[in-house]
Amino acid sequence: MGISINLPELNIKEEELKLLLAIKLFEDGAVSLGKAAETAGYSEKTFVEVLIRRGVPPIKYSKLNLDKEARNA
Repeated sequence: MGISINLPELNIKEEELKLLLAIKLFEDGAVSLGKAAETAGYSEKTFVEVLIRRGVPPIKYSKLNLDKEARNA
């Protein structure tokens, strides 16, 4: 199943648009890393590399988990 969106003329290639959408959905917690990678058309490993290059942390920790990890360190 695909989604079709009508957008004004943009100077962005379809592949870049898919990547931007995937990154935003991942950042917002709307999709998993795997689903975001699939949306972007990348392997999970490559998508993680892209995230790191763009300054987006590929691992999300909640404040509670960070506090717990800090206490156990």
